[in-house]
Amino acid sequence: MTAGEWAERALSDVLDRVAGTAAEVGDRFPLFADPESGRWTTTRRGAWTGGFWAGLLWLRAGHTGRRADRAAAAAWAGRLEEWAAADTATRGLILWYGTALADGDTDAAALRSRAARACLTALDRELGLVPWGSAFGGPRLLTRVDGVPGMVPLLAEAGSEGVEAAASHLRRNLELCLREGAFVPSWRFDAHGGWQPCEDPPSGWTRGRAWLLLAVADALHRGDVAAAWPPARLEAVAAQLADLPAEASGRLVPPADAARPDGPPDTSAAAITAVALLKLARLPGRRAAEYAARAVAILHRLVTAHVTAPGETRPAGMLLDGCYDAVRGTAPRHELVWGDFFLALGLAAHTGLVDIRQV
Repeated sequence: MTAGEWAERALSDVLDRVAGTAAEVGDRFPLFADPESGRWTTTRRGAWTGGFWAGLLWLRAGHTGRRADRAAAAAWAGRLEEWAAADTATRGLILWYGTALADGDTDAAALRSRAARACLTALDRELGLVPWGSAFGGPRLLTRVDGVPGMVPLLAEAGSEGVEAAASHLRRNLELCLREGAFVPSWRFDAHGGWQPCEDPPSGWTRGRAWLLLAVADALHRGDVAAAWPPARLEAVAAQLADLPAEASGRLVPPADAARPDGPPDTSAAAITAVALLKLARLPGRRAAEYAARAVAILHRLVTAHVTAPGETRPAGMLLDGCYDAVRGTAPRHELVWGDFFLALGLAAHTGLVDIRQV
């Protein structure tokens, strides 16, 4: 099987799985699926992952070219409307990835524009970022690394003010998350003590590093956002984040927690990393070929070692071994809706179905 054939076959299987998932979940959003039965745990409103389900449906519509598939994707994207005004930095994940693939859909474009303006309004100018927010409970003045990807390109949609906000949001999160050479994925702001590190998620959270790498890659593709840094500064940060410890040792699929190398893996972290590397590979630079080769190696490893094949008792196209939450032991080796999305997006970019620079 040629390099192109394995990716085409895998993309077809993953997107066929999307059709089966849609039939199973009805009007609820899929979250994670049991690795043995393939049955999904679902949510009514989509939570922070709803945009990835809409994104998968947009990918399927682009793959099949069917009008009915495009209508289904548009309908699910429309259900993300209520999140536009929600107080959460995960609006970047929800409303960017839920609409970015909706080429030519005016309703999706309008929703993305409204969300961008709402996120701009939520920017705390003293803190220099969009806070984590209160939508999911807990303290509002938090920042978490998973509130950065998606938020950078979404804010940049809101004109020149939005570009400045996107650069500020990324800059402050980079300053905090990479402070003194360590990786600290979450911080809480205290009016008396300033920013204080949080222990959850842990510093070894590999998906957190992947999220931050993706956000940096997004900024590098927005010249107006990247211009807020000295030349080559963001490229250096990308190179630092791309050299993940697990990958440096030849392990293409990292453990969910780098401090627990014998713990559960996280294929979703690998899939996010692959997409980020594909984005970086589309930029001029001496490491572009290296980034591209590593992205394809990750995708191939995921497809050959972690995706269910046709003929098994469970559905084909499931990306297994994703870890929802290693700290709490929630869904430690499951199929995750965002893992499926980033695997499908990476395969779609590798096969030429989508232009990765636009997502």
